This record gives sequence, C-alpha cells and structure tokens, in this order.
Amino acid sequence: MAMSLRGLVPMAHVEDVARSIEFYQQLGFETRNTVKNDGQLVWAWVDNGKAHLMLVRSARPMDPGAQDVLFYLYAPDVAAYRGELAARGIRVGPLTYPSYMPEGEFRIDDPDGYCFLVGQSDEVSL
Repeated sequence: MAMSLRGLVPMAHVEDVARSIEFYQQLGFETRNTVKNDGQLVWAWVDNGKAHLMLVRSARPMDPGAQDVLFYLYAPDVAAYRGELAARGIRVGPLTYPSYMPEGEFRIDDPDGYCFLVGQSDEVSL
C-alpha cells in the first residue's frame, strides 16, 4: 500500500524575508512562524488558512526572468480581487480571458519578481 502525501507547500527563495512577508500580508496572508539566524530573518511560514507558503532567504541573487517558480491563485470574483489589490497599491496586470480561464485572470509580481497568476474559481478543492 502506497503512502499518500498530505499536502504541498511551495518554498520560495527571496532576497529579503521581512519585505516578502509585508507583500504577502497585502494578499491576505498571515505570518505563522519565523526563524532568525544571527538576528536576521531567514525563514518564514505564511498562510491564509488555505494557501501556504514558505519564504527562505536566498544565498544568491534573484533571477526573476528564470521564473523557477510560478504560483497560481484562485479567487471567487477575480475582477473584485484585482480591484482590492490595486486599491492597496499593488501593481496588477490587466484582466485577460485566456481559453483555460474564460472568467478572467491577471498577473501580479512579488518583490523578488515571482509571477502570480490569479484566476477565477468558485470552488477549488486542493
């Protein structure tokens, strides 16, 4: 009998963990745990109750163009969520309607250049 996984939590390398925490708080995430090394924040766990993310300080310069990690988020009303983020001062991309997401999708980038695509979904079971 094979064992099954209980979940998957992406871990993103970032330049500045504290700066990234501030950005993710604007998306509705809360900091659940942090680790400091020699007084410097080097790791954090953030979540919003359903979506989880670990942030770890990178030992190398970030290369946003490589897009080593791409994140996909779901919102029940993608246009309204886009408007809320824009009102908070977050730079959001245009609302587009690709064939795989006919109800709409937009892009945001975090402080290290990681791409987040936000699409509409009334219910996502992950």
